Amino acid sequence: MLKKLIRKNEQTISNDLMKRKEIAQQEQLPDHIAIIMDGNGRWAKKRSLPRVAGHYEGMKTVKKITRFANEIGIKTLTLYAFSTENWKRPKLEVDFLMRLPEEFLGTYLPELIEQNVRVKMMGNIETLPEHTKRAVMKAMERTASNDGLILNFALNYGSRDEIVQAVQKIVNEVQEGKISTDTVSEELIDNYLMTKDLSEPDLLIRTSGEVRLSNFMLWQLAYTEFWFTDTLWPDFDEACLMDAIESYQKRNRRYGGLKGEEVN
Repeated sequence: MLKKLIRKNEQTISNDLMKRKEIAQQEQLPDHIAIIMDGNGRWAKKRSLPRVAGHYEGMKTVKKITRFANEIGIKTLTLYAFSTENWKRPKLEVDFLMRLPEEFLGTYLPELIEQNVRVKMMGNIETLPEHTKRAVMKAMERTASNDGLILNFALNYGSRDEIVQAVQKIVNEVQEGKISTDTVSEELIDNYLMTKDLSEPDLLIRTSGEVRLSNFMLWQLAYTEFWFTDTLWPDFDEACLMDAIESYQKRNRRYGGLKGEEVN
């Protein structure tokens, strides 16, 4: 009897999610969703588990959310996987985190290819361990011809570092006479960032209750809609993503103007 009730409840939740998805698809979806995946360590601590157990559980959430984002029609999903500051964490945790891309992409790559997902990465790939670099490069090469959802991992990424690198490149080209200072504009700077081939995020999600950007896409998030949740990343599911998307769809994105409002 209990099993029947559980199955019935699960079916009700699934049907409700399907209806919400269908309604959302009739409205303007965010093209690009960026997520700061936070709370893995706290999730593990609440269960008296080592922090790495939280990271492993968080990897399962990445699969689930990627699958659903692709189904609903999101064009780009950027996930903040490892920051330039995360190297300060204990070596055991860092080593585990550097193994996760290898395991995730090793087991999930066939499904990503089948689902027409393209894997990309932004961050300093050259300073990653060789096994991590190989896994990421393989996934990018194997999915390069896919034209569906772009799954973009921010790995060994820091926005200030990205901006510094962009400025250095621009200065070098000015000194070499390739460009002049008169041509430096927002559009030109965009072209020197790691996201030059991506649209700017429409929606930023951060889990775990923290309300800060943590050196993530500082330039690109200028007009992005923010959505924060207390839910820890391993507990984040399709319904949570729908909550964020539905909130986004209710907002009036004015970009500094008065879109949809009367001017008195």
